Amino acid sequence: MIRVLSVASECAPLIKTGGLADVVGALPAALAGEGVEMRVLLPGYPAVLAAARDFDRVLDVPDLFGGPARLLAGKAVGLSLFVLDAPHLYDREGGPYLDAAGRDWADNDMRFAALSWMGARIGAEGAEGWRPDVVQAHDWQAGLTPLYLKAGGFELPTVMTVHNIAFHGLMPPERTERLGLPGWAFQPEGMEYYGQVSALKAGLVYAWKVTTVSPTYARELRTPEFGEGLDGVIRARGADVLGVLNGIDEGIWNPATDPDIAPYKQPRGKSAARRALIAETGLPEGDGPLCVVVSRMTGQKGLDLLLEALPGLLARGGRLALLGSGEPALEEAWRAAADRYAGVAVRIGYDEALAHRLIAGGDAILVPSRFEPCGLTQLYGLRYGTVPVVARTGGLADTVIDANPAALAAGVATGIQFTPVTAQALGTALDRLCDLYAQPKVLERIQRNGMRAPVGWGASAAAYAALYAGMLAQT
Repeated sequence: MIRVLSVASECAPLIKTGGLADVVGALPAALAGEGVEMRVLLPGYPAVLAAARDFDRVLDVPDLFGGPARLLAGKAVGLSLFVLDAPHLYDREGGPYLDAAGRDWADNDMRFAALSWMGARIGAEGAEGWRPDVVQAHDWQAGLTPLYLKAGGFELPTVMTVHNIAFHGLMPPERTERLGLPGWAFQPEGMEYYGQVSALKAGLVYAWKVTTVSPTYARELRTPEFGEGLDGVIRARGADVLGVLNGIDEGIWNPATDPDIAPYKQPRGKSAARRALIAETGLPEGDGPLCVVVSRMTGQKGLDLLLEALPGLLARGGRLALLGSGEPALEEAWRAAADRYAGVAVRIGYDEALAHRLIAGGDAILVPSRFEPCGLTQLYGLRYGTVPVVARTGGLADTVIDANPAALAAGVATGIQFTPVTAQALGTALDRLCDLYAQPKVLERIQRNGMRAPVGWGASAAAYAALYAGMLAQT
């Protein structure tokens, strides 16, 4: 049995802002079948502490970056958890990263350095009689973990997993002493990034191995276009950088048992879910496909491109239902689109049950991202017979088989890809979707292919288990 500590800033279903939480929440169960015992370390946000009421207190820290903290341990929502209860850092209204006004918490550097510090301490000393063989850090919020271990002289195998390289976790260099970071690491070959400290870069440099969440994204990160200023670091790590494709929890995302929708097993069962979705959103009937979007509303996600392409979709009888939140300008633009077009319904915010109903009832799910490390919504779409229309980038390119003539002739297509990532190319992809919608038998074949596609964690869990075992063999 290999013991792995997973250090992360969010974990479904306890606390979630995006796909990171889904992955962190699904990995422990997926890896259990591979002989891996994974425990997750989370910050003690109010929602997490509510689930940890009966946890044991296993460690006290009198002063952790400005206040007392304690480590709690126990099981909740089917997960073995460690929770860092530090009220001065996490007990506050708002989200895990932003305050109620949508601004970054001013002390995010200390909040997540504390998480990394505790991850390193558990790695070095263990807790509750349990000591990990490997520590896996997720994104910049846990990026200092490998550095804290190295600075303490502990040669414990570590994995830095990049879910989105766009967020670096930058902080001023004068924070290093307060956070107990070694001065020798503040250099271009270490954690220094254009005069600041980058928590993500620290993880990329000092972890034993670096993983990303899809093979294509791993290749893209080696280029200036996608590397966000860290492409040189990625290239320097060479073969230590691996792309391991994300999966989804097929127990939660299962159209036959999903409590949020009327159960169905075949694409033909979508008609009831589709009618229910039209009724719920107030959209009119139409001659074209019912498209759905479940997304953060940021520039990365390409929703501005979809706004440009929207009139063409509506002109062909298509409709669109969108669920998401994010940048105020995009939220306002989509509210205006809903006011202008009868065929557009918009819900600003996030509602997990509604997300399930949208994906169950839609004919197609649109993911026009400018870059996408892996993406999960297209996998949900495949599982539910909702045809993904995706940009050919990152994990979207790895998980959707384009309905080009060769793929259609071979009977293997599962969706539609487009490139370049422009409004014009997206418009062409939506035209192709409308053409397929007018051919019900062809569309049903694509839906059925998607529902049979491997979207779970089987192969990826085996890849992670092999990675852990390979590192341990080096110790």
